[in-house]
Parts: sequence; structure tokens; C-alpha cells
Amino acid sequence: MSENVKKIWTFIEQEHGKAHPVSWELLGAAQKLSADLEGSEVEAVLLGNQVEHIADEAYRYGAKRVYLIDDPVLSVYRNKPYASGISRLVEKYKPEIFLVGATILGRDLAGSIATQVKTGLTADCTELAIDPDKKILAATRPTFGGNLMATILCQKHRPQMATVRPRVLPMPQPLPQAQGELIREPLGLTEEDIPVKLIRFIPSTEMLNIEYADVIVSGGRGVGSPEGFKVIKELADALGGVVGASRPVIDAGWLPREHQVGQTGKTVRPKLYIAAGISGAVQHRVGMSGADFILAINTDPNAPIFQIADLAIVGDLFQVIPELTTQVKQLRQQSQLAGGNHA
Repeated sequence: MSENVKKIWTFIEQEHGKAHPVSWELLGAAQKLSADLEGSEVEAVLLGNQVEHIADEAYRYGAKRVYLIDDPVLSVYRNKPYASGISRLVEKYKPEIFLVGATILGRDLAGSIATQVKTGLTADCTELAIDPDKKILAATRPTFGGNLMATILCQKHRPQMATVRPRVLPMPQPLPQAQGELIREPLGLTEEDIPVKLIRFIPSTEMLNIEYADVIVSGGRGVGSPEGFKVIKELADALGGVVGASRPVIDAGWLPREHQVGQTGKTVRPKLYIAAGISGAVQHRVGMSGADFILAINTDPNAPIFQIADLAIVGDLFQVIPELTTQVKQLRQQSQLAGGNHA
């Protein structure tokens, strides 16, 4: 490994030995950055307990080498040991760029690392590129409540750090036969060094992982009230999907913020996205335009959402949605009677 190689690092987030999909999205982005940054290589950082098997996945998604810290202290995420271990790796190997997923864990971790290694951090990015003139990372993120996009350069400090939202970037195709180099490093901490102790883990039964849902039925201001979302949920349940919402719905307090789709919410790439009563402001469209198929329902034939819809229905959602729900249920029943599993 040459000292002159510019290392593009990605953090592999994992829980209970299973990698978060955003890790592979970041590796795909790192490969594109590497293609535009001469003399660079894509590498990954992996921390946990008995997680070496994840390194094989990282190679398949583009990592040339993986830096592994495997220690019982890291069996569950706590900020101090993770941030300390990664900061030591940064100081030793000096990566040029370091990408972290903008998940709950990633947002907590990235700020601590940036503080310890004294560098900048561009948070919650939606786009990454190499500046063609300066040959450094150009990280783009929404600002002013999502009304503007800002591209930020970190010119004086290294590594150039950025957190990136899940599902903003496409998932790369894995290469089944790919292999790489594993570099083991010690944590350098014991359990006695960690002030935070895990007493008991209480799993939540209400966590919504809308970013990776295959079907999303979203409602906007046109739904009219919190009660109006009953028909939205009935269709989502019939399709085996989840409920989404536009920003005005969240701001009005009709649904919790984890349902928000859009520039200041979650970015999604479902197989089917149904937008009901959503006008289609650009802030919402950038969060869902990557869906495979978009069905829009609105009473206004000139609604902007129709510009990106694969199928548009001009009509009252309270007439259209219940009819769709009825037809979906009928198709599922017919499929079951015929011995199938899907409508």
C-alpha cells in the first residue's frame, strides 16, 4: 500500500452482525469519487464484535481493503469506544475522504470523530462529487429549510468528512468473486474505560424504516386531517407497504416526523410510490423521484406531482383510495384461491 495513495474511506455501520444497507450505497459512491480522483483507492472501516464476515461483503461492494477493530467492548454501539477507535485509525492511516451514513448512529458518531481529529464535517448530504478544479470533495446538502442547496468544500483539513442520507445514492451491484485485504487493529480500550454501561436493551416495535420500504402510500395536505390518513393506511396495509407524508402534514402534527418524505425528510426508492393529495413541491419530489413507479392522485390536473408520475389520476382521493384498496384486497384473495402468494 503506497503512502501516496489517496484513501477514500467509508464507515460500515452494523448491528448484531448485519450491515446497514447505507454502507454499500456509500461504497458505490466512493467508487465513483475514486474514478474522478487520480491515485485514490476505496477502503472501509468496520467495528464490532465477531463481525469479520462483513468484510467479505465490503470487498464485493468495492472496498479494496477493510480496517477491522473487533473487540467485545464494541458488541453494542457506544459513542466513546467507536469514536476513539476510528479516530486512532484516521490519525494512523490519514484518509483523504471519509464517508458515514446519516443514520441515527452515523450522525452521532461522525461529529465526535470530526471533533477528535480536528476536521470539518458536511452533514446530511444528498450529493457527492469531486470538484474538477480543486480535486477535492464537493458535498452538497439542503439548507434554509430545504429551500436552497449548498455545496461545501473542506480545503484545509483532512479527512474531508461527510454524512450521506440513506437511499439518496443508488445501491451498487456486488461482484461475487471480489476479494480484498483485511487489516486488523486493536481498540486500545477496556470496558473499565467506558463510562456508559448497557443495563438492558428494550427493542422498539414502532420503528419505521421507510427508506427501504418497497411500497409507500403518502398523503399530503389534501388529506385534510389526521383522521383522513385512515384511508391512506388501509391502502398501505393492503399493499404490504408503509405510510409516508409530505412536510406540511408533519408540520401540522398529523403524523410523526419519521413518516416525512422529501428534502428535509427521508429519501426513498420504493418499487411503488403512491402520492395522494400531494401537490408535488420540488422539496417533496427530490425525496421520492427515484421510485420505480409513481402513482399520483390529485384533484388539480395541473399539480406538479403529475410531471414525474408514471400514472396520474385526477380525482378525489377519498373516492379513489378506497376503491383501490377494495381492488387490491380482491386481487389478493383471488391470488390466494389460485394458490399464489402475491396479487
